[in-house]
Amino acid sequence: MRIGYACEPAPGGRPNDDFVLAGEDFVVVLDGATATAPASGCRHDVPWLVGRLGVRLAALLVERPGAGLREVLRGAIEQLCALHEDTCDLTHPDSPSTTVAMVRRREGWLEYLVLADSPVVVELTDGELVVLADDRVEHLPAYDLASVARLRNSPGGFWVAGSRPQAADEALVGACPVERVVRFAVLTDGVSRLVERYGWSWSRLLDTLEEQGPGAAVRAVREAERADPPGRWRGKRHDDATVAFGRP
Repeated sequence: MRIGYACEPAPGGRPNDDFVLAGEDFVVVLDGATATAPASGCRHDVPWLVGRLGVRLAALLVERPGAGLREVLRGAIEQLCALHEDTCDLTHPDSPSTTVAMVRRREGWLEYLVLADSPVVVELTDGELVVLADDRVEHLPAYDLASVARLRNSPGGFWVAGSRPQAADEALVGACPVERVVRFAVLTDGVSRLVERYGWSWSRLLDTLEEQGPGAAVRAVREAERADPPGRWRGKRHDDATVAFGRP
């Protein structure tokens, strides 16, 4: 596959909680959840978690080519937990976590997986756009710290990758024949907000990625964020922004 990507932290000097890694026939994108609770039970920060999980996902995609994407994700979370189960409380409800989005080309198919709010967009030869998006976090009954902690990785709540390997079973998956795929994008919500907040279409975003490169999409996000009145949206005005664009 031909893949290009951009990954930029939010303005303000905070560490980048996003992660992207691409190989010959795959790309992995993660968006770590910004720590908000005063304690997490874990001595490690979010970049530590996303980096190690991302590397393990990539390794398993190479080492286990016959495994399904959910199986790969479960295995990577299990390996991640083994790294710090002796030093950290992995049962803590605010343990560090991350979204996961993956695309893989295998045996004539383009396969994709999404866990939490980092979508995958695939354009097919007939013009159809396949958008795999996990919006469960947008339907929570409350967003205070206690409610989010209670609903994280729980039935009726939302699922993320972190300290519970069974979260992999809740990931959304799909596949298309490679011969039907024109192009695709894998992105964190720091870039998908161009569509979700700022009125872009997915087609416009794909065109921008192809014609101007992933960096142009990130610059467009920053321009839109700066022009937006503070407080208009729930959550952060600026976010880490990562997008990968490819052709199979």
